[in-house]
Amino acid sequence: MREWTREERYRVLKSADEITDLHERIIKSSYRQAYHVQPVTGLSSDPNGFACFNGVWHLFYQWCPWGAVHGLKYWYHVTSPDLMHWKNEGVGIYPDCEYDNRGVHSGSAISADGRLYFFYTGNHRDEDWTRIPYTCAAVLGDDGKPCKLDKPLFGPRDDYSEHQRDPKVFYVEEKSRYYIFIGAQSLDKKGRVLVYSSEKLLEGWEYAGELKVPGYEDLGGMWECPCIGRVGDKDILLFSPQYTKLPGRGESTNHNIYIIGNMDYDTLTFSPSSDYRHLDYGFDFYAAQLASNTGDPDSEIIISWIGLPDNHYPTEEEDWEGSMTLPRRLTIQGDRLIQKPVDAVYELRGDKLSADGTLAPVCEVVAGFDGNDASLKLFTKADGSGGLRIDYDAGKMTCTIDRTGMDKRFNTQVGEVLDMPLGSPLKKLDIFIDRSSVEIFANDGEAVFTTHLYPTEREFNYAFSGAVDVEIWSLSSSVKDDFVV
Repeated sequence: MREWTREERYRVLKSADEITDLHERIIKSSYRQAYHVQPVTGLSSDPNGFACFNGVWHLFYQWCPWGAVHGLKYWYHVTSPDLMHWKNEGVGIYPDCEYDNRGVHSGSAISADGRLYFFYTGNHRDEDWTRIPYTCAAVLGDDGKPCKLDKPLFGPRDDYSEHQRDPKVFYVEEKSRYYIFIGAQSLDKKGRVLVYSSEKLLEGWEYAGELKVPGYEDLGGMWECPCIGRVGDKDILLFSPQYTKLPGRGESTNHNIYIIGNMDYDTLTFSPSSDYRHLDYGFDFYAAQLASNTGDPDSEIIISWIGLPDNHYPTEEEDWEGSMTLPRRLTIQGDRLIQKPVDAVYELRGDKLSADGTLAPVCEVVAGFDGNDASLKLFTKADGSGGLRIDYDAGKMTCTIDRTGMDKRFNTQVGEVLDMPLGSPLKKLDIFIDRSSVEIFANDGEAVFTTHLYPTEREFNYAFSGAVDVEIWSLSSSVKDDFVV
C-alpha cells in the first residue's frame, strides 16, 4: 500500500490536466460501477448536500482527486432527474479560502425562497497543524455552481474538542426556525451533537445547546454526520458513532445507527421509543445522509458512502476508491425503519437471465425462501467453492454473511463475518450486484446489508442449499463516467 506524504495528500488541484491521465487509467478498471455514483478520480467518501431542487436531485461527495487517500477534500457535484441516472457536473465547492484551507468537509443542503443553500465544515489548520473547524455556507448560483459566503457563519466552541463538524440544516415549521445539528466530541471524549438555531439561513445563528438523548450519554467518542428526519408522526435520529466497538460488529470502531423517537425542540431532547439499530448491517456503510426537500411527509430518502474510515480496499492499487449506495426510501414499520431502493432502480432491469448457476458482473438477484434454514453462495468458483456466503438460521431469524471465501480479501483485521438479524422469517432477498459492491435487502427492506466485493474472473458462479428460488435480471448502466472537473 502506497505511503502518502502530507504534501501529496494536501496538494491543491490547479488544473484538470493534472488528473486527465489518472482518469483515463482508472475508467479501464473492471471494478468501475455501472449504476452507483463513484469518484471521477481518487477517493469519494461522505455524501453531502443531498437535496431536490426545481425537480433535479443534487448530490455532492467528499473528493480527494489524487488517489485513494484522505487528504485535501473538495465537494464533487452530480445531478439526476430520478435518483438513478447521474451526471458528473464537476467540482462544486473548492477549498480555496483561509477558513477551509485544508478541506471542504461534510455538510448538507436545503432549499428555501427559490434558492438552494449549502452548509459545510471548513477545515482550517494553522501552521502548527492545529485544527479550527468553521461552519460555512454557499448558495447555488444561476450557473449551477455553489458560490461561497465571504466568511463563516460561526466558529467552534472552546468547551468541546476540535472535533466539531458535519452541519445538518433543517427547518422546523412549528418553531418557524432553522436548526443545525453538528457532530461533536466533548472534552472528555464522548460523542455529542451541538444545536444551533436561527430565523434566517445566512445570518443570526446562535448556539441553542447540546442535544440530549437519554440513555446514550456514553455511546462512542465522536458522533459524525448527525441527521434528523420525520416519517409520519415519528422522528428518526441518525448518526455515526466513532471510536467504539458495538456488540456483534467485530473489531470495527465506526458505525451508522438510527433511533426512532420524538424530538422536543424546547428542551433539545430526543426521547427514544426503542433501542438503536444499525442502518445497515454490512461491512461497508457509513456517513448516511437524508435528502432535503423531498416533499413527502410519510418517507425519507437516504444515501450513504460504501466504505469506512480507516479501512482499505483493493482498488487503492488503481488510485481510486469509494461509491455511494443506492438511494433508499425510508418508512417506519413498528419499531424499525424499512429501507427499499427507490423505484427508479427497477427501471434498470433488462433481460431475465437464465438461472444456470452463473452470475453477471452487473445484475439483480431475487432469492425466495420458505422461512427454513437455507444457504446461498454468490461469486463461487465453478466447482461451488469459495464465494460470498449467506446462511440463514431460522431459529435465530438471522442471516450470517461471510466473505472469507473470496479471492480478494481485505480489512481482515476488522472482520469478514457479520450477522443481519431479521424481525420475521426470511422470505426474500433482493440483491443488487455492481462491479465492486453488493447490497442485500431482506424481506422488502426489513434489514439491509452492504459490502464492497471484488470478484476475480473465476468467481462468477452461485450455488444454494435448502428451499431457495433464484431469479436474475441484467441491469443497465445509469452513471456517466465522464471526465468533468
